[in-house]
Amino acid sequence: MRAAIILALSTMAVSNAYAEATADVQAGEKLVKSQCISCHASSFGGDGSGIYTREYRKVRSLNGLKAQVTNCNTMLNLKWFDDDELQVVQYLNQTYYHF
Repeated sequence: MRAAIILALSTMAVSNAYAEATADVQAGEKLVKSQCISCHASSFGGDGSGIYTREYRKVRSLNGLKAQVTNCNTMLNLKWFDDDELQVVQYLNQTYYHF
C-alpha cells in the first residue's frame, strides 16, 4: 500500500514537471502583454517589467511565482484557466526569474 502511494505521488510530480516544461510560453507572453502590463506600468513605470526585476520583489521561488499569478488572476477576476496561469508562470520564469 505504501509503495502504491509513493508511486502515485511520484507520478503526479513527474506529470506536473512535464506540464510545466511543455507550457506554451508564447501564449503566456500574450496574456502578460494583454492583461498585466498596463497595471504593472501604472504602478512601476516604464514597460512594467520593473515589478519582476526590482531588488525587493515579493517572488523568491517558483512556488511563490505560481501563487502570485494565481493571486492576480483571482483578485483581478481575469478568469484564466489553470493552463493560462501555467503559461504565464512559464513565460515569467523564462524571461525574468530563472528558477
